[in-house]
Amino acid sequence: MTRYRARRLPVQQGRAAWNAVLGPAPAPSPLDGDRSTDVVVIGAGFAGLSAARRLKQIDPDLDVVVLEAGHIAEGAAGRNSGFMIDIPHELTSEDYAGTGDDKHIMVLNRQAQAFGAEAVADYGITPDFFEKTGKINGAGSAVADAHNQSLAKHLTALGEPYEMLDVQSMRRITGSEFYRSGLFTPGTVMVQPAGYVRGLAAGLQRDGVSICEDSGVTGFSRQGTGWKVETAKGTVSCARIILTVNGHLESFGFERGRLMQLFLFAVMTPELTAEQVATLGGQSRWGVTPSDPMGTTVRRIDGPLGGNRIVTRSCAALRPNMRTSTSDLERAATVMQKKFDARFPMLKGIDMEHTWAGHLCLSLNGVSVAREVHQGVFSGCVQNGLGIARGTLTGIAAAERCLGASSEIADFFEAQDMPKRLPPQPFQQIGANALLRWKEWRAGLE
Repeated sequence: MTRYRARRLPVQQGRAAWNAVLGPAPAPSPLDGDRSTDVVVIGAGFAGLSAARRLKQIDPDLDVVVLEAGHIAEGAAGRNSGFMIDIPHELTSEDYAGTGDDKHIMVLNRQAQAFGAEAVADYGITPDFFEKTGKINGAGSAVADAHNQSLAKHLTALGEPYEMLDVQSMRRITGSEFYRSGLFTPGTVMVQPAGYVRGLAAGLQRDGVSICEDSGVTGFSRQGTGWKVETAKGTVSCARIILTVNGHLESFGFERGRLMQLFLFAVMTPELTAEQVATLGGQSRWGVTPSDPMGTTVRRIDGPLGGNRIVTRSCAALRPNMRTSTSDLERAATVMQKKFDARFPMLKGIDMEHTWAGHLCLSLNGVSVAREVHQGVFSGCVQNGLGIARGTLTGIAAAERCLGASSEIADFFEAQDMPKRLPPQPFQQIGANALLRWKEWRAGLE
């Protein structure tokens, strides 16, 4: 009998601040007992909820159950920085430029944005949670500015619009004198990730999708022509399974030795006082990604997004066991405090209210795994650090392949190579973390 057992379930470090600042969520409804359905979706992040929505779009009568190990928006989706980026954003490059297929990827990313915007309208999700306001690549040094100039040339070659921002413009927007330049691109959707994911889940439930939280899948096995999915408190018999668990695809035995399990860390301020807001100046909402991919992402939010706050995200660690430690979190918090203070000396020393780790999964050759991985089992995984856009796309692709549908999105992922095999342990972990620390040191305060 074919059986897949989960070697590990997700373990989170720190509260997902994006979720916390929205206030209490609806009480979870775990799977309890045995039931049957047409399709089980494992994982309720961007990919899983997008897959469930696409399934219902193709076949409104389909019975769909989504199983989530934790709570909605407490996993990786709620730990995202909230940038749904349309232009090239290759994290392994020096300036985000891609590998030659950028125009096609941008078309797909914009389809993901349109899919999300339609969901916002259909489900009545707060529009502030999904705003196409663009983003800025910020540069605080000459080296970083050179990265921006390089990306600008790449965007010019692609025929994509952008605007170069000088010191004064960056100060006017951010209130900070840290940045010597910026590159603004208008196509990014800025997302309140927890708010958007909560809204997707609520809308899907109104459409008849069953979402069971606190229902980590411990395994699944062949049952006749279908599958039996097991959790601690119940089972679901189904014809097909969609795995949207990103790096935990490896936990179930797929693509072992081919996926890089990476963590990024973030902090969020308490809600700023009126005096702090006045001292800070700048605009009340903006997002800055670093021109050096190993640099620091910063967002400022206000109002319904969670109050007047600043989010800082930086530091990376490879953890093949998919778990971070308290020391990882403490080290990252110390580094990010320095970077925050360098950008906002007028708020220097402010105690962060939230600190958390977010799990990413990458492949050496930048491919995702969005295809049938076993008869009746479909994957929408490996987002390569582009959780919202790529997660939405892989979820759509998995749903379409599951129901035998074809589209530009599904065909794109079907044609991708397998993830490249990684170096053996312990060389992989030692070498990768040494490289990450060196790149972090080289990026400095960026």
